[in-house]
Amino acid sequence: MSWEQVYELWNNEENLDEALKAQLQILKQNPVELEDAFYTQLEFGTAGMRGILGPGINRMNIYTIRQATEGLARFMDQQDPETKRRGVAIAHDSRHMSPEFAMEAAKTLAKHNIPAFVFESLRPTPELSFAVRYLKAFTGIMITASHNPAEYNGYKVYGEDGGQMPPADADALTKFVRSVENPLKVEVLSEEEVEHSGLINIIGEEIDSEYLKNVKSVTINQALIDQMGKDLKLVYTPLHGTGKMLGERALKQAGFEQFVLVPEQAIPDPDFTTVKSPNPEEHSAFEYAIRLGEKEGADLLIATDPDADRLGAAVRLPDGTYQVLTGNQLGALMIQYILTAHQTAGTLPANATVLKSIVSSELSTAIAKKFDTDMVSVLTGFKFIAEKIQQYEEDHTKTFMFGFEESYGYLVKPFVRDKDAIQALVLLAEVAAYYKQQDKTLYDGLQDIFEEFGYYTEKTISVTMSGIEGAGKIAALMKKFREEAPSEFAGEAVVQTEDFKLLTRVGLDGHLEKLTTPPSDVLKYQLADESWIAIRPSGTEPKIKFYIAVKAESQDAANQKVVDYENSINAIVNE
Repeated sequence: MSWEQVYELWNNEENLDEALKAQLQILKQNPVELEDAFYTQLEFGTAGMRGILGPGINRMNIYTIRQATEGLARFMDQQDPETKRRGVAIAHDSRHMSPEFAMEAAKTLAKHNIPAFVFESLRPTPELSFAVRYLKAFTGIMITASHNPAEYNGYKVYGEDGGQMPPADADALTKFVRSVENPLKVEVLSEEEVEHSGLINIIGEEIDSEYLKNVKSVTINQALIDQMGKDLKLVYTPLHGTGKMLGERALKQAGFEQFVLVPEQAIPDPDFTTVKSPNPEEHSAFEYAIRLGEKEGADLLIATDPDADRLGAAVRLPDGTYQVLTGNQLGALMIQYILTAHQTAGTLPANATVLKSIVSSELSTAIAKKFDTDMVSVLTGFKFIAEKIQQYEEDHTKTFMFGFEESYGYLVKPFVRDKDAIQALVLLAEVAAYYKQQDKTLYDGLQDIFEEFGYYTEKTISVTMSGIEGAGKIAALMKKFREEAPSEFAGEAVVQTEDFKLLTRVGLDGHLEKLTTPPSDVLKYQLADESWIAIRPSGTEPKIKFYIAVKAESQDAANQKVVDYENSINAIVNE
């Protein structure tokens, strides 16, 4: 069926949602946008789906939500009755249509006699992960587009372990989702039926309280917080999202008293009015926090993204200004503290293990090595960290200490199986207290780490390529790097090439090894100077990402290497 025919189906649908019908009339005036909304189905992959709000099969709306959930319901229909009765936990963030999408998902499940446990109001993504485990639900749904701009929303599916579904389960689910041919015809419970079905259960404070009880275990040195918690000055911004409710309570519970919320950004706002992008990776997201930090003389500024699974921070420099740290730098600070604190307390297990993604800094590996702690690298996507945690719990080979991704995702304790910015908020405050006790800031702590292990510097370059044409360009670029493999970047020889799609590792001598990870469309080049470069298309956004990681004897030398490698990458891309 052509996109024009699909469009006509929607245009002629008598019962089409009134708001979408009005938007469709406007969309008709823009042929390019109209085609983009209907030319393909919104991709449902291992991370669920994410897209622009609006009418069409390539947009987020109540019908694509119903389609995805109908696929999930059919998947659950294949399970035994007892498994099916465990139901689905559902949460949502502060975005446009998030509450409505959560209820549409619940009504679709209920049509299949599947119970849903829906949060009464917005909640962080990590709490949804916790709720799946706490309720012993079969699966979970999180309505969120994480840190994307205001016009986006998304739908993520979680497995019974509380992690995002691993590839095998996600592939099976995806087949059921794609078997739903016409999203306009998916049946849901009526409002009257909802009231009498007993299948949609509203949840809230009970889960909040249990989650916060578990957050207490994040604190390693309570005596330190008891001593310094009254003096450490923090500024926290939830960037108009879900973090305030639990973040504020978690900080108070741990013993941090001198924190203030950025008032303009503490209010949930689906338009994210005060920021260009509600993304703690973006320095501009800290504009209001920096202003308040300067006024308060704050030691540390912390921001969480709208669904509170990612955390960013800015540290005070010697001159009183603030510097936003990278995800890798924050990861290094937290790993250094966790391992130091446990070693000091005599509680560091002999089989202690830290997990990171393959595109995260090797500085963390160097730190772990110092403490005789294993570092295990997994594919990008926190579900792979969750899989390893589950494996270690089952085979008792390793003890999980910390997991992180360079894209500002951290997990301290595995009662959650996804990135958890609430846990990271409490831990980072403790790390700041540790340095303040020594009359140091987190910036000073980072400099100590660099002096000991070398100056590691990383940069991620994200290139957005939207629409039909963009998807083709991304595919062509990956093909180009595979078929015309570079032998050097900025004059530095490539000594090893890893292709995670073909699962191969090839050295300078041509010796080939097989990689043991699941296949993923990632290329990684190890260079002669211990630097590395990686390339991967984003799994959730129309972007291709280039990762640069270098090590040098000074910060200036490291910065120059990054510039040289970035210029080299641009030259190849623009050939």
